Amino acid sequence: MKINKLNLKNILEADTCPIRLVLDRIGEKWSMLILLLLRDHGVMRFNEIDKAIGDISQKMLAKTLKTLEADGFITRKVYPTVPPKVEYTLTELGLDLVPYIENISVWAFNNLETILNNRKEFEK
Repeated sequence: MKINKLNLKNILEADTCPIRLVLDRIGEKWSMLILLLLRDHGVMRFNEIDKAIGDISQKMLAKTLKTLEADGFITRKVYPTVPPKVEYTLTELGLDLVPYIENISVWAFNNLETILNNRKEFEK
């Protein structure tokens, strides 16, 4: 679907704006990083994701994993062991989203220096 001025106005006025509803979730601070980690590793346990990211609290990681699961981007498999073993993987929907995240990531890497310079100039 191509968004032009006319239908963008209609989308933005709707109570169920798809842009806001989707980007609010995948645009959260940790969501894209988790999706890219799962793309690279296939299957990961909670502690593996935690260690890979490093500076995320366990509470925030658990919350982010739950929202990604609720939206259908990842699956959570619990094994009946003591302690419980839990693994996370991308779903088909998550795999479909990854190329778009990769494009945003490449753009961010390519433009980070310019953005940081712009911020410095703005703060003067």
